[in-house]
Order: sequence, then structure tokens, then C-alpha cells
Amino acid sequence: MADDRILIHLPAFYLGLEDFVELANTETIELNLMQVSVDQLFGDQFVETSGLQAIRRREQMLGIKADPTTETLEFRRRRILNRYQTKPPFTIRYLQQQLDMLVGLGMTIVSVDYANRVLTVTANIDNASVFREVLHTIETIKPANLVYQQNTALEGGIELEEHIGMKLITWNYKMDGSWQLGEKTFMTLGPEVPIK
Repeated sequence: MADDRILIHLPAFYLGLEDFVELANTETIELNLMQVSVDQLFGDQFVETSGLQAIRRREQMLGIKADPTTETLEFRRRRILNRYQTKPPFTIRYLQQQLDMLVGLGMTIVSVDYANRVLTVTANIDNASVFREVLHTIETIKPANLVYQQNTALEGGIELEEHIGMKLITWNYKMDGSWQLGEKTFMTLGPEVPIK
């Protein structure tokens, strides 16, 4: 079926000719392909909408050696954005924002011991590519007078369960002098009875 965008530009006497209808169909296909190429070219101007070729070109410009077998296209986009945004001045808030963008909100905690000049990053990262990018980010923007220390946080929690029990205690000796030392145990414990 011919696209009306092409046929409306032709004089009316061409509309009934099969050759011109087929020509209009072919031109429609070509124009659609051209529109897709123009849209991709526009999308490649921005990192978040770039295609694979544009991402490769940017990685080459930044000196990044990507591993397509383990790194997703989304991670590669985030890494490029991180590299573009990694500029001094260094602040704890800025580093925390960058790590939240890379790893995920709440997955890292940044702290500084100013007296000892130690920068500590506690992270819960299970992806090696993300870990390497976090390390690169910290080494790039960390001031030279701070020492970087990595802490690993394990995901998961500790569960506590409360149980309350009671045992009846029977004292075998009295303080009236009527007992012999070692004859019996000082006390006898009864069976444990759960209360809660």
C-alpha cells in the first residue's frame, strides 16, 4: 500500500498508474530508513540515548576497554557519564552522588576521618565491572592528602529470635549446718518450661 505522504505530491493522473504507486512504496521504505538513521544520529549526540557504535566511539576517546560479554550497554553508558562528570572540586556529597548513580541508591556509604585523613567507602558491590569503576572514580577525584580505605558490606541481615523459659530450682542445702559438703549438689534444676 502506498504512503499518502508521497502520493499527495504527485499529479492526480499518476495515482492510477501501477509503476508510480510502486515507486511511491519504494520511496516510503527509503524515507522511513532515512528517518530511523536521522533519529539514531540525533540520539547518538547524547550518552543516555546513544547506540552501540556511539558508545564504542566514546569509550575509545576516554581510553576505556569495555568487556561486552560481562558489561551491559546501560552500565557502559553510566560509566561514560561518570567519566564525564568526574571533575574537582572534591566534596563528600559529590562523591556520594556519583557512587549512588553508579552502584545504586543506598548501596555505598562515604565517610571521612578528618583527623587521620582517611576516606572510607563502605560498599555492597557484587559486580566486578562496577567495583572497578567505583575504584577509578574514587582514585580520580580523591584529594592526594586522603588515604582511601575500602570496606565491604555484606547484604543480608541478622535475625534475632527471643525465647523465654523458666526452670524450677530446688536448693539441696540449707544454711543451718545440717548438710555435708559434697554430699549432694547445691541445687537441682527442674525441666525448662517455655514461657514465650
